[in-house]
Amino acid sequence: MNVILGIDGGGTRTRASIVADDEVLAYAENGSIKRLRVGEEVAETNLRAILADVLAQAGVKAVDAASVGVASAAMPGVKEWITAVFEDFGMKRSEVVGDEVIALDAAFKGGPGILQIAGTGSNTIGRAADGSRECAGGWSSRLGDEGSGYWIGVNSLRWALKAHDQEKPTQILEAVGKLWGTADIDELVNVGDGTPGPDFAALAPTIYELAEAGDPVALAVIQRAAADLVEFVLLVRSKLRRKHGIAGEVPVAWTGGVVEKMTMVREAFFAGLHAAAPLMPVASEPVISLDGALWRAKRLAEAAK
Repeated sequence: MNVILGIDGGGTRTRASIVADDEVLAYAENGSIKRLRVGEEVAETNLRAILADVLAQAGVKAVDAASVGVASAAMPGVKEWITAVFEDFGMKRSEVVGDEVIALDAAFKGGPGILQIAGTGSNTIGRAADGSRECAGGWSSRLGDEGSGYWIGVNSLRWALKAHDQEKPTQILEAVGKLWGTADIDELVNVGDGTPGPDFAALAPTIYELAEAGDPVALAVIQRAAADLVEFVLLVRSKLRRKHGIAGEVPVAWTGGVVEKMTMVREAFFAGLHAAAPLMPVASEPVISLDGALWRAKRLAEAAK
């Protein structure tokens, strides 16, 4: 019997599960283990806490194999740090990969496909049958991540400030001012431009509510977010066709709160893809990235036999 551990280290929260012979023994959630988001000390505290939690729930002292996907896996020292913590908890073998890797494997189990990630950040990854990958977007919150929660938050303010200058109607500045507790527009700008800056992604649900209520600026931001996500998928599709000789359609999967929780984004995303590629299979439900980590951990355990 193989006891395996999977961890999905997202930008906002971390999810972990221990499975033995396809039976779920434990599941836990905790704060982010992404160092760039919460800092090294908090990230390690959260990782150790969630490991202690799932191991206690499962009633085991060690696992045969563990796979963790985390957005900052490529950053210097991250793999080494997580591996060292795993060793402290008696992990026999483990791997640390990017969060996009476990999401791809949750959707396609090692096979070809295109994955659109749209949560706190965004990224679009396509994989050919030979395992080679093509990407679009995902160039960090400051330089890219179009269509993400962060992008929606920061650009809603940018567009609202422009609308303010043009004396066009929007409730965005008032709504964000209430969230941030600012007295006027100058104080709001100071908070938004501060270092460290505010959590712009946390504004996305409010912006979406305003869009649903008909706020013209909020609606334009949401529509642009959906259009960007469609554009990225089509770009990756084009790369796979042109560079890897793919003739037929490649299936599309998606994950992240922007598409999952924002109905207008999801419907526009589906409609845009269908209009451009009517035969492209698009998943109707979101990918559960943790399933990909468990799938990879199971393969890691089996390969060691």
